[in-house]
Amino acid sequence: MGRRILVVDDESSIVNGIVELLTEEGYEVVVAGDGDAALRIFAESQPDLVVLDIMMPKKNGFQVCEEMRRSNQAMPILFLSAKGDIVDKSIGFGAGADDYMTKPFIGEELLLRIEALLRRSAPRAVDETTQRDVARIGELEIHFKRHRVYLRGERLDLTPKEFLLLSTMADRPGEAFTTQELVCAVWGEDYAADVTSIAVYIRHLREKIEEDPSKPVYLTTVWRVGYRLGWSSNEEGPAI
Repeated sequence: MGRRILVVDDESSIVNGIVELLTEEGYEVVVAGDGDAALRIFAESQPDLVVLDIMMPKKNGFQVCEEMRRSNQAMPILFLSAKGDIVDKSIGFGAGADDYMTKPFIGEELLLRIEALLRRSAPRAVDETTQRDVARIGELEIHFKRHRVYLRGERLDLTPKEFLLLSTMADRPGEAFTTQELVCAVWGEDYAADVTSIAVYIRHLREKIEEDPSKPVYLTTVWRVGYRLGWSSNEEGPAI
């Protein structure tokens, strides 16, 4: 069998459609219909990826995602929900999700996103001779190999995608990154992520690393370009 995917949704018609779609592509699929069952099956089956609904009995998707993240930081989690506004995306990414799709969805797009997430989560060979250990920007420290971030000596609690986004920019401090460059770095070159996803991650990062997220000095907006990580006097105006 192929990679194992856990599908969590209380709507049987949606579950059946996803199961058929994934099994035809060679994936092994396990399913759960509520939050408690999802956590039990997650622990038993050790899936490679989770497709997770939000509005479910017993425990909602946000709660399930947070509990899954406590035991597995690397496994991709994709939210699939009828609620697609930026507030719900923000909560979902804050809970530790890697991606977010809204219902109704196109099966081919779901497959492409799953494939991209699995590629990004696959172990990669690391060139130990060239990889940097630590980037220091003001009072911010990014430890690349240890996957840790400190601000004024205090360790910050970042999700895997937040760390990947921050470390990508920290590797080239002071350089402006376009939104598309950041999408490619976080999800892969052939991945069509919603630009609002990057905006949500940027907002969450600012809430964690900035004293005043509305007036960032580390993670600043470069007008009509994208974002930059560096030490700034906030001359570029308010955060966007």
